[in-house]
Amino acid sequence: MVVAPSGAGKSSLVNALLAQDSAISLSISCTTRDPRPGEVHNQHYRFIDKEAFLALRDANQLLEWAEVHGNFYGTPRDHVEDCIQNGRDVLLEIDWQGARQIKRHFPDAIGIFILPPSLEALEARLRNRGQDSSQVITKRLLAAGGEMAHVVECQYVIINQEFSIALSQLAQIVTASRLRYASQVARHAELFSQLGISVSNV
Repeated sequence: MVVAPSGAGKSSLVNALLAQDSAISLSISCTTRDPRPGEVHNQHYRFIDKEAFLALRDANQLLEWAEVHGNFYGTPRDHVEDCIQNGRDVLLEIDWQGARQIKRHFPDAIGIFILPPSLEALEARLRNRGQDSSQVITKRLLAAGGEMAHVVECQYVIINQEFSIALSQLAQIVTASRLRYASQVARHAELFSQLGISVSNV
């Protein structure tokens, strides 16, 4: 799970990581907000209306959901569970509320928090990307402090001052996560069995 306040560079880092590592599957979240310029349905988000979102929620088809800046966001259950069952890495680009809910379903999920190098840099990035009105930017900046207070709930923290360094650090965390015992067993169950290693507790 990659968590960050709006403008910290979360989406840019995630997209760059996916471009260089085809073994990672991105969980596509549902949202009721309008698409930003350049965003594509079923690629960046599943853009749906409020009624459809609430129907998914009520049918227990979302692993997590939250209302953020007046819009609903949620993680569909089917894709994530399918990836896990097949031993594939699945990445969730998510907010802290969602990350907390995901942890209840998957206690071993890894949380990575992306921080900006300063509040000034955060504001500059929000304004430079030209996707939101001044009113929305002000709202996001006011919310950022509360969002960043939840950094303690993640196992890893990346300070996105220089993009290439932050991307390298993100890739290193993914590599390390693949070497965890449970991950190796999921990918190499036959080898563990041949070596006489019991995997019954995984």
